[in-house]
Amino acid sequence: MSAPTEPTPHGPEPTGSEPEVVLSPRALARRRHREALGRFAREYARNRAGLFGLTSLLTIGLLALTAPLFIDQAHLTVTGAPGDGYQAPSVEYPLGTDNFGRSILDLIIWGSRVSLAVGLLATFVSVALGTLAGITAGHFGSSGGRGGRILSSVIMRVTDWFLVLPTLVMAVALAAVLPRGTGTIVLAIGLTVWPPTARLVRAQTLAVEARPYVERARALGGGHAHVMGRHVLPNVMPVVLAQTTLLVATSIIAESTLAFLGMGDPTTISWGGVLQAARTSGAISAGIWWYIVPPGLAIAIVALSFTLCGRAVESVINPRLRGPR
Repeated sequence: MSAPTEPTPHGPEPTGSEPEVVLSPRALARRRHREALGRFAREYARNRAGLFGLTSLLTIGLLALTAPLFIDQAHLTVTGAPGDGYQAPSVEYPLGTDNFGRSILDLIIWGSRVSLAVGLLATFVSVALGTLAGITAGHFGSSGGRGGRILSSVIMRVTDWFLVLPTLVMAVALAAVLPRGTGTIVLAIGLTVWPPTARLVRAQTLAVEARPYVERARALGGGHAHVMGRHVLPNVMPVVLAQTTLLVATSIIAESTLAFLGMGDPTTISWGGVLQAARTSGAISAGIWWYIVPPGLAIAIVALSFTLCGRAVESVINPRLRGPR
């Protein structure tokens, strides 16, 4: 019979595994957010159309931001144009010149600054209004009692009223009544394209309000602001993000349309303003195609790029929309 083994004076032998680090709730939440962003980036990278749209937008955005570094603003004025009117595309002017001798390429690059800024700002106004209306209608419609249901009904009837009205006609009317300027175009677009966002956010809010943790938050004394701000809003943000990328394209097209109709700021250069100048100068009847095609292509490429990005984001958020890989 063997003698019993005496315990070592140094205590139990190490197992080779380090003790688990206990993270604080805030650190744990940050780690989960990083992991979620990593999963989102990996899924988005698998969408080739989304990558094409993102690359195009980054390229156009970089050109717009750096335009003052390689474009002389004096050459964009009517009196400071260096070239002759209606020059065909050449090495010196890759996209030709307009009737005043200004480079069409410079006008397109400089106009991207205004068109992108107006599109993004108008989208922000529209998404903010739609998200506020949708969350308010969805929350009070499901848990606000009789008064909440009346408020929800009023909000949705106003939304339906805006939804059935022609968006372009309303935007033209607002742009004609308000003082002419870039801010007016932003308000005219933002105040007319928010209803689809409101209906989409309301539907998502009703789905979130039915989840158990929202019921527990109410049972523990959470008020309306707490439930909407801490539980509903974070869960509807992915849908809002996808809707935002899709609305930017609509806003840019609306801005170009209003500028083409003469509702824009005549002192700024935008893609719609270039098209409007081509129409008023008689370039269409004269067959000056290089004055008409480039701004139209720029609008189409940016709108398509934002649409591709929006569809890619939507497919990442909703796996049922993903196609075969």
